[in-house]
Amino acid sequence: MTVHPSLQTYADAWTHSIEAIAELVQPLVEGEWNRRTPCPGWSVRDIVSHVIGLDCEMLGDPRPIHSLPRDLYHVRDDHTRYMEMQVDVRRHHTAPEMTAELEYTIIRRNRQLRNETRAPETMVRAPLGTEQTLETAMRMRAFDIWVHEQDLRSALNRPGNLDSPGALVTRDVLLSALPKVVAKDAGAPPHSAVVIDVSGPVEFLRTVRVNAEGRGSIDGSPSLGPVVTLATDWESYFRLACGRVRPAAVEDRLKVDGDQELAEAILRNFAVTP
Repeated sequence: MTVHPSLQTYADAWTHSIEAIAELVQPLVEGEWNRRTPCPGWSVRDIVSHVIGLDCEMLGDPRPIHSLPRDLYHVRDDHTRYMEMQVDVRRHHTAPEMTAELEYTIIRRNRQLRNETRAPETMVRAPLGTEQTLETAMRMRAFDIWVHEQDLRSALNRPGNLDSPGALVTRDVLLSALPKVVAKDAGAPPHSAVVIDVSGPVEFLRTVRVNAEGRGSIDGSPSLGPVVTLATDWESYFRLACGRVRPAAVEDRLKVDGDQELAEAILRNFAVTP
């Protein structure tokens, strides 16, 4: 148990997803590690490498010194370059090397979490030499791990855990980004409301309201006259918001009422992960 209960939710979600990932990849034969996933440019091995690498950084391990190849089409900016380093350095690791390092990283991180005494607002290392609070870091690890668990499940055709603790953390992280998507990125007009109605294992109804200054806020109460209502299922919602699919790929699972032009602008800007 961590000292601060606000961190326990994220620790539990991380543990649930990382153990699911370990269980998914343990029996894989060498060729299965090369399967493509919905995460652009990454195979099963790449995702596990990323998971190991970022958790090693949470442990305070130094980052690898490594030169990236120049022909990686999905590496487009400083953020993707940063993330690729931990992945590319493991690209030639064998299946036993991958599972052994994953298992060892899980043991070390579990020990760290059990002994965690820092306050949630403690500043810790973040990508690209920046800093973030420990609470933010743990929330984003729980979010990241669950999304990558789903990437692996999709690649290996092993669906599951759509309503696990990590799914609920993911819901909250994605919803926190919605006001910017609707108000700023899609340009919803002042004094308007957009309703998002999601069904399935994780279900919710949220209204994004745009005030007179064009700023968005979100709440759980319905709107009487929304300019747009978007209805879909949970799996399509998180896959769209995490950039795993384009709107056209899940068109049959999207129901749009109201201003079609604004709805298209919202869906165009729906992906919020870097």
